[in-house]
Amino acid sequence: MNNIPKGPGGLFDFTVDKSTHSVLISKVFEAELSLVWDAFTKPNMLDQWWAPKPLVSITKQMNFEEGGSRFYSMVWPDGQEHWGLKKYTLIQPKTKIKWLSSFSDKDANINPELPTSEWELTFSEEYGPDGNQRTTVHIFIKHKTLADLEMVIKMGFKEGFSMTINELDNLLPTFNQ
Repeated sequence: MNNIPKGPGGLFDFTVDKSTHSVLISKVFEAELSLVWDAFTKPNMLDQWWAPKPLVSITKQMNFEEGGSRFYSMVWPDGQEHWGLKKYTLIQPKTKIKWLSSFSDKDANINPELPTSEWELTFSEEYGPDGNQRTTVHIFIKHKTLADLEMVIKMGFKEGFSMTINELDNLLPTFNQ
C-alpha cells in the first residue's frame, strides 16, 4: 500500500491494482460512524469537501436511496464547471454504499468518452486506545479496463482524492458543533 501523509485523523492508504483495474483506499477518521456516514450521504456536508481545493462542490440534485442519484459539479474559481453523476445501486445504512460514478454534462448526460467506475464504500467503527470512536472507510473503485484506470490516474485522481479526503478529515470536528 502507498501511505499518503495523514490528515489530522488517521491513516490513509491508496493502492492501485492494475491487474484488476481497481483502486483501494482506506481511511481512518477520528470520528463517530454516524458523523462520517452523514458526511458521505448528506449534500450540505458533501458540498463542503467533495472537491480538491481550489474547486468547490455544488450538488444540483441528490436523492440518496437505491436507484437514486447525486448530480453535482466541481467548480473552479474562474467559474469553469466539471459535472458528475453518481447512481446509487446499494445502500445499507451506516455499513455500505455502492454507486456508479460517471462524468457528465450540465444536463446530467453521461460523457461516453470518459470512464464510468463502480464504487463500493464500507464503513466500520471501533474504539481507539484512547477510548475515542474511530471510523474506517474502505473505498473500492473498479474500472472496466486498464486504460480507463490509467486515464483517471493521469487526470490526477490520486492527488485530487487525497486532498479531498484530507479536507473531510479537517472538517469532521466542525460538523460535530
